[in-house]
Amino acid sequence: MNAYAYASSDAIACLRQAGIPVTHQRIEIARALFSAPVHLSADQIWAKVLEASPDVSRATVYNTLRLFSEKRMIRELFVDPQRVVYDSTTTPHHHLYNIDTGEVRDISDDELRVIGEPRLPAGLVLDEIDVIVRVRNRAA
Repeated sequence: MNAYAYASSDAIACLRQAGIPVTHQRIEIARALFSAPVHLSADQIWAKVLEASPDVSRATVYNTLRLFSEKRMIRELFVDPQRVVYDSTTTPHHHLYNIDTGEVRDISDDELRVIGEPRLPAGLVLDEIDVIVRVRNRAA
C-alpha cells in the first residue's frame, strides 16, 4: 500500500516545472521525497520507493537523485565523509547531525544565525552557506 501524501499529479507537475521528462520511476521518487520534509540517504529513498514500485532499480534512484539535485529540487548534504543525505527542503536553512544515531534535523532560524559573509577572492561569488552542526550522544 502506498502511504504517500504527495499525489502523482503533484509529482508530475513538479517534474514538468523543473523541465524533467516524466517517468513512472521519477514520479515515485518525487513522491517519496516530497510527501513530507525528509533527510534520507539514497538507499532509504530506494526502500520507500520499492514499497510502491518494486521495479525501480537502485541505479535509477541514484541517477534521479543526481538529476533532482542538479535541478535544485533537493539538496545534497555531505554529513560526513561516508554519508550523504538528501534534503527535500531547498530554502536556506541549517542542520543538526547526530553522529551516533545518523539522525539529521533542521535547525530553526531562531536557533542559529549566520551573520555576515566571508571575503571572497576576486572572480568568485557566494553560492550558499551550509552549516551542519555535528553532535554526539552524551555518555551515560
